[in-house]
Amino acid sequence: MRFEVTILGSNSATPLFGRHHTAQILNCNEIVSLIDCGEGTQLQLQRYGIKANRIKYIFISHLHGDHYLGLVGLISSMHLNGRKEDLHVFGPEGLKEIIDLQLHYSETSLRYKLVVQTTSPHTAETILSDANFEVMTFPLSHRINCTGFLFREKQRLPRINKDAIAALNIPTPYYPLLKRGIDYTDNEGKVHRAADLTTPAPVPRSYAFCSDTVNIKSYWPYIEKVDLLYHEATFLHDMLERAVETFHTTALQAAEIAKAVGARKLVIGHFSARYKDLQPLLDESRTVFSNTELAIEGETFEI
Repeated sequence: MRFEVTILGSNSATPLFGRHHTAQILNCNEIVSLIDCGEGTQLQLQRYGIKANRIKYIFISHLHGDHYLGLVGLISSMHLNGRKEDLHVFGPEGLKEIIDLQLHYSETSLRYKLVVQTTSPHTAETILSDANFEVMTFPLSHRINCTGFLFREKQRLPRINKDAIAALNIPTPYYPLLKRGIDYTDNEGKVHRAADLTTPAPVPRSYAFCSDTVNIKSYWPYIEKVDLLYHEATFLHDMLERAVETFHTTALQAAEIAKAVGARKLVIGHFSARYKDLQPLLDESRTVFSNTELAIEGETFEI
């Protein structure tokens, strides 16, 4: 099953050096979600061949412009392009008011249903659970209310072991029962264990998105043992004082967090416009956590 993240934007407050504001696409078994939506996101979708109308869910971490100012434009373009499917948007208090105000004064009546759900800035909560994955929010510590997101695959049922059942002539309609752990009894009364006729499903994978935050331990329990951790790394560590002042994290701190929570892989992003060359941030992070990559726009990371 597909479970991957594509980077659309990787810079912080100012777009520069060809880097755009924060936005990512998560594909979970062909269910497409957008995580944050800075300016230029819909152009980045076009650039990388991602159809906007495939997006089913949008998750907004906080209301600083570099994380959401592309949203109303994207919503409007979906309307103009004939979208019919409901669009679900999850974000902080005030986001619905912002969207409604802009649609009101542009006299736009959407052709599709827009469902906006407010996230909690102070408590972790599961905000979505469908057949493919579930999504949890958790509080971060930024200058304004900000949430991280944890995306976790649902546990799949075991798979039929075709070699094991080939000689048993088990009726096909019984296969779903085997997957649910129900043993099969043949015509002679012999019981064949479901565990012997199936193979275990893969272990569910997980992705954590840690948007703007100062380095504090309160959110670490929510991202423990995550397969892929995206964490902002706005500054090099020689700018630690500035990072603390602006409620951001350094590349070194992001690596320390990844190591402490036992993440399998780290991707750093949200780069300050002061850095044209990103290699020093990568090098700094890898001194602590070797399995670190840069959030380069257009790159896709399989989870």
